[in-house]
This record gives sequence, structure tokens and C-alpha cells, in this order.
Amino acid sequence: MRINWRLKAILPVAGVLLGGVFIFIWVTLSLQGPERQKVILVAAGGAVAICGVTLVMLAVLFQRPLEELHQKIAQLRDGDLNVTASFAGRNDEIGDLGRNFNEMVRQLRESREKLHEAHRTQMSRAEHLATLGELAAGLAHEIRNPLAGIAGVIEVIGRDLPENSPAREVWKEVQQEMRHIQRILNDLLDYARPRLPDIRPADLNTTAEHAVKLARQQVLSRPIEIDLITAPDLPPVEHDSGQMQQVLLNLLLNAIQAIESSGRIDLQLQSRDNCAVVTVTDTGRGIDPGQLPNIFRPFFTTKGKGTGLGLSLAQRIVQAHNGRIEVASTRGTGTRFSVWLPLRKPEPVAAYSK
Repeated sequence: MRINWRLKAILPVAGVLLGGVFIFIWVTLSLQGPERQKVILVAAGGAVAICGVTLVMLAVLFQRPLEELHQKIAQLRDGDLNVTASFAGRNDEIGDLGRNFNEMVRQLRESREKLHEAHRTQMSRAEHLATLGELAAGLAHEIRNPLAGIAGVIEVIGRDLPENSPAREVWKEVQQEMRHIQRILNDLLDYARPRLPDIRPADLNTTAEHAVKLARQQVLSRPIEIDLITAPDLPPVEHDSGQMQQVLLNLLLNAIQAIESSGRIDLQLQSRDNCAVVTVTDTGRGIDPGQLPNIFRPFFTTKGKGTGLGLSLAQRIVQAHNGRIEVASTRGTGTRFSVWLPLRKPEPVAAYSK
């Protein structure tokens, strides 16, 4: 039977005291003189004994479990997750406390094991990506020079083709594919060996205007409208204009590719919470919710072409500016990317090295 701990502490003492009082009254009423004095002394001794028993019971029932719990918490604080409370088998509130403590330690132990496993997985993946990056950089260097020679030869051949030659269409396609290969190689090199940003005060509106101008060249023959909403009151923002132009252009090109027929892309700048915020919103097909957590992973792509490095590079550049990229998307409605850059000069990021 479950008994409340307060009753455990009070009932024995109350029972002994109550019994002692009745005995004392009965004896003292029936005795006179010296015998009564002896009884009173015996009663006083009994009271002292009862107090002693009470203290021992309190120590056994409550003080020892609390001292043990204090000791176990100290061991837990030092990193020992194998501690257990020995009084968890008691059928009272003290036992509940012990069982809850043991359950908490068990959950902490499982969480630490999961964290260690995740850390090992991340380290293994990081080593894999580092090796892959070095391999990609080496291959890109080896391929780029012969590719430049091939591109030069193709350019010369194209000049000698007659204007009405059917081969000119093939020549244009070959040039386009050559440029596509060069972009892939450049992405691989940028990802494998990024450079430190040259951060200085500059007009972020101008950087955005250059990116929009380049993006508009890609939709001259498509019914896609690209609008730029600047922030004239935006103060100079500490950033590398070349790298941030690369980030915004990548977001704009992704938005263009997400629009299958006609659509609209808005690039808006504003100041918010001591940050410059650049938002790129499109009316494209959106991103599947299951893919959103992976879009910034290297080599992850939802498109038929590409290396899957564009958003990963963009995120790395923004993080090197002590900023962040946020994304929100609704399938069939569109996507919004928000780039947050601090207005103050960021501290150098040691991890972003050559």
C-alpha cells in the first residue's frame, strides 16, 4: 500500500507519543510520592528516546535520499551519465523522485549517444566532401585549359562558316554547351577553394542593380518580368560587391528556372533590425517541402542540369559576411529567399580561408 511520506514521518511519532501520554496519565494517577517522581523521570527518558528514534527515522527516510540525490547530481554535472538513484524502488513520493531522476538520466544518456552518432556522421561527411572538393578542384584545373583551347578552335571554325550554312545552328549549340561546362568548372573551383571576401562599405542597391541587369539578359525572349525595388535610404553596407552580386544573380537565375512559362520576379531591398535585407520572390513552381531542408547541401539539385553548388556557395558567401539566408516556399505558388546582411562590419570568419 502506498503511504504518503508525511504520514510515514508523523504517524510513528504520533503513535508513540499518544501511547506514552495515556500510560503516563494512568500511572501518575495511581502513584504517590517517590514512585511518582521515578515515573516522571522514566517518562522524560522515554521522550528523549522518542526524539532520538524520530531523528533516526527522518535521517533514514528523507535525509539520506536527499544527500544521495545531491551526490548523484554532482556526478551528473561532471559528465557521468551512468548514475542511478538507489531509492527509486520506494513506494512513495521519494521513490517517485528517484524514478524520475533515473528516467531523466536515461534520456540524457540516449540524447548524448544520438549527438555523438550525428557528430560522427557529420565528420565522415565533411571528410568525404573535403576529399571530393580536392578531387574536383584538380580535375577542374586539368580540364579548364584544354577546354579553353577547344573553345578557341570552335570560335575560329564558326567564323569561317557561311552565313546560310546549317552547321551554324550546331555551332551555336556547341558554344552554349561549352559555356555550360565552363560554369560548372568555375562552380567547382569556387566551392573547393573559396576566397576571402573583400568587405568594404558599398551601396547594396548598386550591387543588386548589376545582378538584376545580368538576369534580365537571360529572359529577353521569355515572358518573365524582373522588378527591382531599391531602398534609397539604405546606408552603405559592409560587403564584397562582387561576391554578393554572385549570390543575388544565383537566386535570380534559380527563380527564372523555376518559372515554366510566364511569371514575375521581385528583388526588394530594405532595412530591418540593423540589417540590410534583400528578398527575391518568384511566382514559380515552388519547392517540395521534403526538399527544403536539403537545398543548401553541396551537390544537391532538383534540376536536370547543374552541379547543385549554387545555393551552397551562396550560403557560404553570406555566412562569410556574418549574414544568413532564409527560404519560404509554397508548392505551385512560388518561393521567397531572404538574404540578411549586418549593417556593421562583420568580424573575419577564420573558417572561410583559401
